[in-house]
Amino acid sequence: MSTKTTFKRIALVAVAALGLGVLSVAPSQATTTAVSVTGANGTSTLSASGYVSDSTTAATVSVSALMDSTTLGDTVTVYFLQKSVPSGATGTAYSYLMDTTTPNGVTVVETAAAINGDGTDMATYRYISASDTGSAALAIGGAKVFRIKSTAAGYVGAKFAIQLDSTTSRIAGTYTYTAVVKSISAGVSTVTTATQDVSIVVAADDATVALTGATAIDAGRTRAWLNAGSSYTTANDSAVSVVSTAASTDHATLRVTTFTAAGDPAPESVTVTVTGAGVICQSSVCGKSIKVIGTGGSTDFTVRADGTAGTGSIVVATTTKTFPAKTVNFFAKAASTFAAPSVARPVIDTTATNDVVRVTAVDAGGNAWTGAAYIYATSAASALIAGSETPVACTFDAADNRHECPVTGKASGTASFKIIDASTVALATATSAEVSVRVSTATAGSVKLAFDKSSYVPGERAVITAQVLDTAGLAMPATTLANLFATGAISSNMGLTAVSSNVLTSVSGTVAGANSSSDANNPANAGHVTYVVTMPQTTGTVTLTAKGGTSLALAGQVTVTASAEVTNPSADAATDAANEATDAANAATDAALAAADAADAATAAAQDASDAVAALSASVSKLISSLRAQITSLTNLVIKIQKKVKA
Repeated sequence: MSTKTTFKRIALVAVAALGLGVLSVAPSQATTTAVSVTGANGTSTLSASGYVSDSTTAATVSVSALMDSTTLGDTVTVYFLQKSVPSGATGTAYSYLMDTTTPNGVTVVETAAAINGDGTDMATYRYISASDTGSAALAIGGAKVFRIKSTAAGYVGAKFAIQLDSTTSRIAGTYTYTAVVKSISAGVSTVTTATQDVSIVVAADDATVALTGATAIDAGRTRAWLNAGSSYTTANDSAVSVVSTAASTDHATLRVTTFTAAGDPAPESVTVTVTGAGVICQSSVCGKSIKVIGTGGSTDFTVRADGTAGTGSIVVATTTKTFPAKTVNFFAKAASTFAAPSVARPVIDTTATNDVVRVTAVDAGGNAWTGAAYIYATSAASALIAGSETPVACTFDAADNRHECPVTGKASGTASFKIIDASTVALATATSAEVSVRVSTATAGSVKLAFDKSSYVPGERAVITAQVLDTAGLAMPATTLANLFATGAISSNMGLTAVSSNVLTSVSGTVAGANSSSDANNPANAGHVTYVVTMPQTTGTVTLTAKGGTSLALAGQVTVTASAEVTNPSADAATDAANEATDAANAATDAALAAADAADAATAAAQDASDAVAALSASVSKLISSLRAQITSLTNLVIKIQKKVKA
């Protein structure tokens, strides 16, 4: 074993021995340990009604500790010093015990009287002032000191409060105090001191806050709502259109609210300015522009006519936000021109029906005229069918900026009407064009089905209508038919998904009296029951089939149908292109095969030619060899003859 390893082992044994020695040592005396001090700031206010000062506005300090002994040797003392206050502030603050944070049977809090042997006195306030700088009153047992002790070994804890004196003058600002916490172990043998600063913030009054911007207003929460009428009602703008005649009447109410980021109402400077017609008022003060300090974060203004016809543009501006202009329409007392009326309900029954005829009007200045309009039957004959020769008041619909006039049906036929700007024909200064309304007393005779288009793409929304006609083949007024269709109602050969509240499987149907597109899922078509569906995702012909029910005349209780195509032009074009590409590929394949056959034929011909050349070459070679042999033989013969001749 190396020397280095031996030293390491000796060191480990020594450390272990020391550790065991520490664990085996028992406390030599009682102690106060685990002292914890935490603080929470308080808030207070200035207001015309007085200074708010109670436990809800106080700053607090919480103290806890672990005590080993129940004797006088283990204690915690707490007292408060003034650290800083706003310049010019006078008066004092005071501290007191709010509660113990551990069981009262364990934690005991005493004040000076008890410490001095005169009994417990936890309710007495301990005043804090700038002169509290360590005098005898702050010593252990002093008049402004709280002492915490325990009736049993364990944790103790108490919560103390600091609040301002409500009877003194108050200056806005931050009041800061220091809690001095001393833990004493075994009498005075060990004293440990901890401190904790806490503050009470006094907010300025509404006017000061609004003018100086002392409170952080969240501009995103600021609201301004203009409501028609003399009082605020809802958190939204409403259309305001009133006669321009000057009066002390409040025609509209404007509410401005301001909040902090936490959503608490807080005051801010508010300026409201009117350009054009009208004036703005706050309480009894009216003018073209008014600036006020918001009250508690919510301020109301009113709008009045000033005798000028036209548009009043109202701009609301707070310190942190300016709103787009809001408008009020001031019109002349008399109308100048009515637009051509429209008939919202071309067929009515023999009951009082609202919103049958609609019309708009302007005054001499071209401003929207929204005064009282009246409708009347233009002849005695018309009045026998519907309405009256005595003008009947219409209702102005501010949302749609139009007059809506009622008509009461009396007998079958068609009646004619006009609209005027007065309660009698003699007093009228403007009269509309004439319109006609039909009154029907007939019963339902038949039904027709129809799609709103002839073709759709897969999954497209479709509108299906069931037109109900009376026994004369004319449109029906608004009515509900319990058995418009026979059992099964409207069936489809392909799956359709319902969108509207009207479903194809319902045998009943409500015939609409007027057209309406305000609800895209449930549109209305005069004289029809309307269904909205989603077409299938697959292509093909969608066919609807239904049979008239017992709410129709017997002749109308027959089977009716309607059809529409579901096509996918893009997919069809792609399919055609793919087919054409396939045909082209097949043609190219055929051409390639033909070329291959031609190549094979050419190869075979070439091979035949090569074989023929080879055969010819062999024949020529053979002939040449034969010729050479003959020449050689002839040469030898000549040589022989030559030899004989010489001989």
